[in-house]
Amino acid sequence: MQRRRFLQSSALASTLLLVPKFLHALDRPETGLATMLRDAPGGKARRLIVVQLSGGNDGLNTVIPYRDDLYFKARPSLALKEADGILPLSSDLGLHPKMTGLKSLYDQGQLAVLNAVGYPNPDRSHFRSMDIWQTGSGSEQLLTTGWLGRYLDSSCAGCALPCQALEIDDTLSLALKGQLRKGLAVKNPAKFHQLTQSRYLSRLSQERPAATATSELDYLYKTLAETASSAEYLYDKAKVRASTATYPTTELGRNLKTTAELIGAGVESRVYYLSLTGFDTHVRQHEQQGRLLGELSDGLAALAADLQKSSEWENTLVMVFSEFGRRVTQNASNGTDHGTANNVFLLSGALRKPGLLNASASLADLDQGDLRYQVDFRSLYASILTDWLGADDKLVLGPGIERLAGLV
Repeated sequence: MQRRRFLQSSALASTLLLVPKFLHALDRPETGLATMLRDAPGGKARRLIVVQLSGGNDGLNTVIPYRDDLYFKARPSLALKEADGILPLSSDLGLHPKMTGLKSLYDQGQLAVLNAVGYPNPDRSHFRSMDIWQTGSGSEQLLTTGWLGRYLDSSCAGCALPCQALEIDDTLSLALKGQLRKGLAVKNPAKFHQLTQSRYLSRLSQERPAATATSELDYLYKTLAETASSAEYLYDKAKVRASTATYPTTELGRNLKTTAELIGAGVESRVYYLSLTGFDTHVRQHEQQGRLLGELSDGLAALAADLQKSSEWENTLVMVFSEFGRRVTQNASNGTDHGTANNVFLLSGALRKPGLLNASASLADLDQGDLRYQVDFRSLYASILTDWLGADDKLVLGPGIERLAGLV
């Protein structure tokens, strides 16, 4: 086997699986992640599922101030009215009509809505604002590691195995990349396994040279072997429990179903990360946003019902966010342009404070046409890290971030 040929093909291993040791080691139950996490208070480890709404979801038409005259004045053709079927959460706020699944969870005390979430000096660039949310940085900071990646780094420093994260996708987001540890991107365990079973990759694994302390080639062979082992582990686990729940026949629906199956099969990763794209609604927003919010709502309702059946809903927290909201005033194309503060959803069977957690941002006190943020998103992260995942938020986010008490 030529060195050049190997190095060209080894991108497969490094792309498929970044730092895969944690799954390889799970073959040994006495030192596995499941054993370590079962020592968590309450007998079951808590997990976090993050759902990212990419493109900048319009929060004003998601959690709607349907009694505010300023809302209708700013959006003469885009505003939603009670007659459109708004799902009331209070006397003056309601969910988009397509979000019946989330409304049902709200009525059951399994949904919390945090309004006007953002950060100082907001950035309206998709890429920069998403970097800020994924790294947990201030707008003036440039970080190269994600907040969940640093959670892995900090929480696993003294562990025999890292507490890892899975992204149900083909590529790994910045949010899950730490300095020492990274999550794993796997969209389909069966296809992931199949890809590692090619004769060429098997030959590479068998032709691994003698180890040397400084050999980059040896490192790549080792990564390849661990990739194959991890793929086999996930594939075997995924066959344990095929969900019989009905999910939307959409990409998000399939990814949520995969998530529930992995959880039910005993893959005890502490973090799962998913995304739903298409929220950059500059033009003809009504139809596009309604379709996406319906897909989100139906998918999360199916996930909640599925995890309730497997008794995993009470130790699961779902956080739904978008990189920014939209401008208050509609544009000339029956859409909205990039804005700032937005709402965040929290879902679980064990919420301490379900319902509306704070008032919506005032439409009479705007910041250059945008909503003023009331809650720094890093305070929410700090609460999730400390109160839900049992981590040290200061090690992940740095000092000076005040937690939101009593959320989870």
